[in-house]
Amino acid sequence: MELGLNGRLAVITGASKGIGRAIAERLAAEGANLILVSRSGAALNAIAETLGSRHGVEVRAMAADLGLSEERARLVAAVPRIDILVNNAGAIPPGTVSQVDESAWRSAWDLKVYGTIFLTQALYPSIAAAKGVILNIIGVAAEDYPHDYIAGAAGNSSLVGFTKALAKTAADDGARVVGIHPGYTATERRERILRSRAEGMWGDAERWRELDAALPYGRAATPEEIAAAAAFLVSPLSSYTNGVVLSIDGGKR
Repeated sequence: MELGLNGRLAVITGASKGIGRAIAERLAAEGANLILVSRSGAALNAIAETLGSRHGVEVRAMAADLGLSEERARLVAAVPRIDILVNNAGAIPPGTVSQVDESAWRSAWDLKVYGTIFLTQALYPSIAAAKGVILNIIGVAAEDYPHDYIAGAAGNSSLVGFTKALAKTAADDGARVVGIHPGYTATERRERILRSRAEGMWGDAERWRELDAALPYGRAATPEEIAAAAAFLVSPLSSYTNGVVLSIDGGKR
């Protein structure tokens, strides 16, 4: 299916691995030019070179910590124009209200929540001028409210509110704002977590896949499945979709 993304310029944050990396691959395959952003400079440069060569598109890498205002400003200054912004950077640590201390709340929110909000705010005039699209990768904790992921539940809920409120402004400007709630997804980070859990439970890290057996379809989502939905949502084929946050979690919580 031709998505109509050829020649569009997309900025993707958190692009060095996992869902961000998969979205970069999918948009490049659709002919979009990319600016990839992550704190992992070396990995990002290698990905940019690979995607540019594989798909014949322009791909730039920019190492930046988007939890810092000066780093966001540096990125914004380097972006001449933009059609698509994918906010994917940041991971909020698990824990109950008594387990996550103030410094952990603040450092996680500085990147995942405030990084998303303030980068979007800075790039919004350019996106609006291009009649472009903002896609926020959020998370199903905004729907489930797990007590042992309280900082993530609160942060993700904030980003849902931001997404839906900004979408009302975007509609007046001819732009769009959408989101995705990935459920459990088979990223490198998830594998590390499950390996540690399997080691603790059974003394065998190699049994980590068994911990996904209770999920819908007996597995986690793949990053590529999330990326396929992301590509459709930011494409002209979804041009009347605005203010929506799509849950991709197998349909069971």
